[in-house]
Amino acid sequence: MIPTSTLAQTLLVGVIATVVLDAWMWGLARLGLASVDWAPVGRWVGLMAQGRFAHDSIAKAPALAFERAMGWAVHYAVGIVYAALLVAWQGLDWLRAPTLAPALALGIATVVVPMLVMQPAMGAGFFSSRTPTPWRNRLRSLANHTVFGLGLYLAGAVLARVWP
Repeated sequence: MIPTSTLAQTLLVGVIATVVLDAWMWGLARLGLASVDWAPVGRWVGLMAQGRFAHDSIAKAPALAFERAMGWAVHYAVGIVYAALLVAWQGLDWLRAPTLAPALALGIATVVVPMLVMQPAMGAGFFSSRTPTPWRNRLRSLANHTVFGLGLYLAGAVLARVWP
């Protein structure tokens, strides 16, 4: 049985790492670079409940009430799940003495989820191939996931210093 404190610490690592990613994306938006709109993700997840998993264009799918809030909730839930995967992969000792390499590796590896699952299902094609600027989108996604991995490490390092 995993102690409750370990679960709480893992949850916080995921939330803080996601906040780091959001701060990064907010900074990019302030520089005039497009940011992620979580409403289409919420729409995609919400339409799954109706049995619709793939779309030619998620933008053309019917809007759902609270889709943006649902998208944000999914975004943070995924961050928490990725933190749990990191702890499951590296063991509980990682929470006591976090290291950068596994956190960064996991963050970078998670880029395959949007590239191979989300984007195709939402109509953007594999690896953003059906978008007007596929390479820019690929590189931005890779950068975002790299920042998330850095956030995992930073969150773990901070919590390891303050967690009793």
